Amino acid sequence: MKALYRIQAIVSKELIQLKRDRMTFGMVIMIPLIQLMLFGFAINTNIRDIPVGVIDQSQTALSRVLVQTVRATQVVKFTQHFYDIESANAAIARGEVRAVLVIPEDVAQRLVRHQAVGLGSPPSTDEETSRPVAQWIVDGSDTMIAAAIKGLRNMPLTELLRLPSNRSTPTFEVALFYNPEQRTVVNIVPGLVGVILTMTMIMFTSAAIVRERERGNLEMLITTPIRSMELMLGKIIPYMFIGMLQVTIILGIGYSLFNVPINGSLAQLFGATLLFIMASLTLGLVISTIAKNQLQSMQMTIFVLLPSILLSGFMFPYEGMPIEAQYIAEALPATHFMRLVRGVILRDVDIIDMSYDVSWLAIFTVIGLIIASLRFKKNLE
Repeated sequence: MKALYRIQAIVSKELIQLKRDRMTFGMVIMIPLIQLMLFGFAINTNIRDIPVGVIDQSQTALSRVLVQTVRATQVVKFTQHFYDIESANAAIARGEVRAVLVIPEDVAQRLVRHQAVGLGSPPSTDEETSRPVAQWIVDGSDTMIAAAIKGLRNMPLTELLRLPSNRSTPTFEVALFYNPEQRTVVNIVPGLVGVILTMTMIMFTSAAIVRERERGNLEMLITTPIRSMELMLGKIIPYMFIGMLQVTIILGIGYSLFNVPINGSLAQLFGATLLFIMASLTLGLVISTIAKNQLQSMQMTIFVLLPSILLSGFMFPYEGMPIEAQYIAEALPATHFMRLVRGVILRDVDIIDMSYDVSWLAIFTVIGLIIASLRFKKNLE
């Protein structure tokens, strides 16, 4: 019985300590709650409203009805109109749209032939039999997006033709760019760069200031002439080299072992990666100035990592998330780096053409350094 009393005393002590440690108690509740909310509402593999463009070479009422028919599926959302293939391909490369519907000039004739075959009347030549009504140009680097648009390939035109549609000939031709073989590893490896950097960079620096406090080094720093901003920069610079080493390992193995192409410039990739590493490190520093001990810093790191990985577009397409989840994703550095690294590696995009993501990471880094410096100065006082 005495042993039970002793155990009960320890249990009571742990419960009281947990109750007083608000950060740990909050993590116990918030981590499962966040995962439930993310997987229940934000994560959606049934993709809708994919941003796409259209090139209407026909400019007829029939072509506009065809666009409305495709829009009615709710799989895609037409956000831009283009007048030539070159501008459409450039928009796909920049990530402004994920696909483009090209409607040819002779769409009326193609619809007639499509209708005739559906009624059992053979067309005049074999070439005409194999000609779809229109063509999709798709960014195939994201296999889930590509699969969703490929699902429209045999879309019936019953509502448009008011007659049975031809099932032997596809309604749309689908051309997949950047990953025509639809290999998942081509999309995963560049995204894995962002995930690993997010985990390691934030984890390394989230305990930086806390560790100094626990080791008693904070008092020594007070007596030195070093400024807060200089300390913050000194904390993150060593880890920048570690981050670049990790990127080299991931992409090197991905290229040699899994045949993942690196289509873009290595200098562009270096610039985008360095910017993201700095943003992640500054986020870790901010966490380090908030946490009171290393346990709390690890808990807060996990709190940030979960939405960063799940909402960044690494596992689930950004377009499949509700608008509220997209707002949260836009606030996280990982989301912007996913676009940059996949754009450079897979689509050979100049990072200047993705200025929004570059600017956001740069602004996030500057603001994060300022906040960390101010909070560190406050802690010294």
